[in-house]
Amino acid sequence: MTFDYTSMGFYTFDCLGRPVNELPPGGDTYFIDELTLAVSGAAGSAAIVAAKYGLSVQAVSGVGIDDMGDWVLMKLQSFGVDTENMQPCPGVSTSSSIVTTRPDGARPALHKKGATGAFFVSDDDLDRVIDTRILHVGGVGLMDRMDRGRTTEVMRAAKERGCTTTLDVFASTADELPLVEVLLPYTDYFLPSEEEAAALSGLTDYDNMARFLLDMGAKCVVLTLGAEGALYRHSDGTRFHLPAFDIEVVCTCGCGDCFNAGFATGLHLGLSPEECVRLAQATSAQNAMGLGSQAVVRSLEDTMAFIRETPTKG
Repeated sequence: MTFDYTSMGFYTFDCLGRPVNELPPGGDTYFIDELTLAVSGAAGSAAIVAAKYGLSVQAVSGVGIDDMGDWVLMKLQSFGVDTENMQPCPGVSTSSSIVTTRPDGARPALHKKGATGAFFVSDDDLDRVIDTRILHVGGVGLMDRMDRGRTTEVMRAAKERGCTTTLDVFASTADELPLVEVLLPYTDYFLPSEEEAAALSGLTDYDNMARFLLDMGAKCVVLTLGAEGALYRHSDGTRFHLPAFDIEVVCTCGCGDCFNAGFATGLHLGLSPEECVRLAQATSAQNAMGLGSQAVVRSLEDTMAFIRETPTKG
């Protein structure tokens, strides 16, 4: 296969500032300490981190024909990510966010939906999109054209090709359960946050959430629990919980997205389930230590050193 990792879905141009306690009233101006730009999103951050970790990576999504889109493509290419399937989408802007990071790392955002909802994998594109060892789909609920059944067809074709599939969503609500439910039978690893899993399932207990999603067809569910760590539940009976790393949080924007790439890298390397989750957690933790998705994630070697040197909570 041509690619180790294909990341399809939500790519966004982010402008992030911190610390922001509140927006200034009227036409006033508040001064902040940091400002940066980043490619983010459930697929965008994952693509860049996987490339930093040495995987051959393909990006699949859309960008507007605008300055933000030019910057997103430039940034992806600077990390060696293949952008042939990043489609220019006339009539819409590049998906973009203004992220107002709070002192505690929370990141309320203003988002402009755009090209993530406009791209479409045609039959002519399909063979190249699934020419990959691992297919990651990130951002279900934002991919307007793809969410109407095409993502299901792509994931089904990927499984028939022999790909490993991973899936993530975007801030799900109960209304989006039908969009996710049709994908789970073609999903090897579903990687929602606890908030997303709770919204989809209507449940509050982590084990019950995982069982609900496994019963819908996912082969494995990995719940990211923030400061509580991560929960792994596989249909073969493998189950464990790993605590989070004990770090000073700067910004949580992109943490789950970086978790996705760390986990996929572990799969690519043939690591054990526990090692895959630990690598994912370390990737997410490093992301949280700086402003802008992937800012502190440098290389696989650095992340392995982080795992050896950083204590966990509890």
